[in-house]
Amino acid sequence: MRSIFAKPGNPGTSLRTLSALIGVTALTAAGVVSSAQAAPTAPAADSRPACAPPSGPPPQTTPTTVDVMGEAYRCILTNYYSGSVLDDRTLLTGAFAGLTRELERRGTDMSRATLPALSGNRDADWAAFARLVKQILDAAPAGARQALAEATVNGMVAALDDNHAHWEHPDGPPPPMPGPGYSYGLGFQTNPSVPLIDTAAAEALGPLAVASVQGGPAAAAGLRLGDVIEAVDGAPPFIDGAVSVPAVDLLHGDYPAAQPVTLTLRRPSTGRVWTVSLTPEVFKPVPGADSPVAARLLPDGMAYVSIAGFVPGVADQALAAIRALGGQTRVRGVVLDLRGNGGGAPAEVARLLGAFEHVRPYAFDCDVSGSCVPLLPDATVPLLRLPEAVLTDRNCASACDAFTAAVKDLGLGAVIGTRTSGMVAGAAGGYVLGDGSLLMMPAKHQLAARHETINGIGVAPDYFIPLTAADLSAGRDPALDKAVEVLGGRRR
Repeated sequence: MRSIFAKPGNPGTSLRTLSALIGVTALTAAGVVSSAQAAPTAPAADSRPACAPPSGPPPQTTPTTVDVMGEAYRCILTNYYSGSVLDDRTLLTGAFAGLTRELERRGTDMSRATLPALSGNRDADWAAFARLVKQILDAAPAGARQALAEATVNGMVAALDDNHAHWEHPDGPPPPMPGPGYSYGLGFQTNPSVPLIDTAAAEALGPLAVASVQGGPAAAAGLRLGDVIEAVDGAPPFIDGAVSVPAVDLLHGDYPAAQPVTLTLRRPSTGRVWTVSLTPEVFKPVPGADSPVAARLLPDGMAYVSIAGFVPGVADQALAAIRALGGQTRVRGVVLDLRGNGGGAPAEVARLLGAFEHVRPYAFDCDVSGSCVPLLPDATVPLLRLPEAVLTDRNCASACDAFTAAVKDLGLGAVIGTRTSGMVAGAAGGYVLGDGSLLMMPAKHQLAARHETINGIGVAPDYFIPLTAADLSAGRDPALDKAVEVLGGRRR
């Protein structure tokens, strides 16, 4: 699960890649803001070609103009997975809907804000759209123009309905942290996770519970795993089974401008209900809280390895941890806990799979015509030759979806827990626009090893065993117990 220390622009994309490309306070495996990762001095935005892959320090951002909207429009049609066959009216209708929603939200709607007739001719449609949008922006209050422009571009990108397409216009790097290793926020993560709620709210299932405590205000207030958040500043996080995104957003404000929040909590193991006010602060996480890998020995020689995200180097860290456990006893099986793993680098998926399979493709990257390129495990990794079980949940996304699908399709082990998120459209590439903003989108879409679609569906577990708030509160983990049993060990 991703930290609520800092709110990202869109956690549905590869967030670590996104933040690194933008260069605005990159995120660690736990989503922690670190001053050691602050961006260097940036060149002006207009010193680089529009719709170009990022290179060097991130550019300074400037106001988003109609010309920049045109860059985004043409960049999508040229580089997006289905751009070559995409009806431009889909993009322009979505963009105009975003603009009018923001006009209405601000109480500045105007009679001229009516979408002109579009013919399907890309150049003519853009010219008509651009003329009208410029008129609307010119007539809008000066202080509202950037927000209206951002709503327009976001509406255009949202029209793709692609969980790996995203646009980010950062205001600039935040103030520096006190030093490396510090975090900022309330100090806990939730289940369902922030990326799932922000990117695919319909997939989030209640209740909202504390999934881990990193330290800081949460630790000081005595929050524990499994504590159910009944209300945030008086607002329930779930209403009639649907998540309230605005309520959850109160938990993860941007550094350093987050406001105090009041939580109503319920502890399933005792039935206690109480209210606590938490003020975000800078703190040092408890040891191990920000590590992408945690490992320990289970009974009967089973190695347990938790992987928080497929960040660069994580596969080698996980395999080194397994080897270290093998130095203590004979390892008979491996449990990979991917619950809460929000994804990351495809190369890490290939490398970790290489410890279990060398030959068969684990997925395929396909263009809009159906031509596919096989993705192969990293055959340079020595085979472990051990049985494995993988623990998953609805927060397992993107690269985590891909890894889990490979394990199941290739028969490499049992999948235990709940269905993965299904947010695995395809690996996104970044394109810098003329205002210094970053447009991310996949050039190809991904199919699993059997050529089946996982995106929007997820990977079904072999054994459906959810980890509930009551389990967390009581210190139980029935999915892990089942994994040990499946691998031939005794129940913990």
